[in-house]
Formats: sequence, structure tokens, C-alpha cells
Amino acid sequence: MKKIITSVTLLLAGIITIYAQPKGMGNNDPEAKKILDAVSAKFKSFKGVEAKFSLNIENAAGKSLGTKKGIVYMKGNKYRVSITGQEIFCDGSNISTYDRSANEVTITKVDPSANSLTPQKIFTNFYDKDFLYKLNQEKTVGGKKVQEIELTPIDKSKPFFKVLVYVDKASQIISSTKVFEKTGNKFTYSVTGMNTTAPVNDTQFVFDAKKYPGAEVVDLR
Repeated sequence: MKKIITSVTLLLAGIITIYAQPKGMGNNDPEAKKILDAVSAKFKSFKGVEAKFSLNIENAAGKSLGTKKGIVYMKGNKYRVSITGQEIFCDGSNISTYDRSANEVTITKVDPSANSLTPQKIFTNFYDKDFLYKLNQEKTVGGKKVQEIELTPIDKSKPFFKVLVYVDKASQIISSTKVFEKTGNKFTYSVTGMNTTAPVNDTQFVFDAKKYPGAEVVDLR
């Protein structure tokens, strides 16, 4: 469970720091950039988003270690992520991470200078500074045409060495992402449903202690 929570936090809760791209690291594929820029522009036009997703984990031998389901709400710079065992709330100023098994919530301040990877950036422009990217062959998944874009992290100290992003060609929205860890494990995040006109209320992004009786609060602000 800790491994699952760590991975979700890694990609959805803002601990990947965006680094300026060093010179001489290689060239990005202009065709891949066109696709990613279009995805980014379209997603930024949505006022409120509710997206359901699944997380499938495989070990180095290709054996499935289980699948978890979750949901993410996004509005402006606010987000809320719920997955088995954990909830993450960001109201734009504070991030509250609730661990259900420990009945504990940890609160930290949002650091604008850190340029952290938030759920919004996963669907928008996170790729421009942190990765080198190229367009692979087009594929058909579930009867839909998808464009596969391969990303390689510039910072080689990352725990993963490759990320495959699949973009639905018709909707211009990311449908799934596959992360390849150096340990051999693979994490596949698939969007199973997305409502881009969701009436998302700002109260959803604030941790309400009344709804979590007895929860220990660790305030690190």
C-alpha cells in the first residue's frame, strides 16, 4: 500500500520538481510537441473537471500486483485526489494529505516557486521542461486511435526512466500514462471517465476535519 500511495503522490500530488532543460540534452520531436501543446490548450479551457482513473501495477516479471481506482477533481489551481487509502486536498494555498489507515492528515503550504507537478499539469504543460519527448507509432486501443508519446526524464536521478503518454486522437485528451521504474515495476494510469463540465464546488478542495473524526493533524506549514 505504501508503494501505491508513493506512486500516486509522485505523479498526482506535486513532488516532481520541474527543472530547466539543460543545453545539449538532445532535441525534442516537433510533431510530439504539436500534439502535447494541443492537449494542454484544450485542457486549460475547461472550468471544472471530474476524472475517474485506474492504477494498475506490474512487477518486473509482468505480473499484475493489483489495480486501484480513484477520482480527481480539478478547478483552476485547486485539486482533490481520492484513491484507496488516501485523499489529497489542495485549495490553492495548502495541501492536506489524509492517510486513512493511520487516520492522520499532514498539511503543508503550496510552494509556488517549486513549480511542482500538480494533476492539472499532468494534463497540460508539464512535459516542456522536465522531459525529452518523441512521437511513436499510432495505435488502436479499445477501438480508438491513440498517439503514443515517449518521454525521457532529463533528471536521471528520478526513480523512473521512461513514461509513455497516450493521447486520444479524436478528443485530444490524455487517455493513459505508463511509468517505467528502474526497479522494473510498471505503473499504468488510465482515465476511465472524464466530465469536463463538472459543477465543481470550491469546498471540495478543503480538508474538513468534521468529516474525519479523531484524525490526527500534522501541521507542517
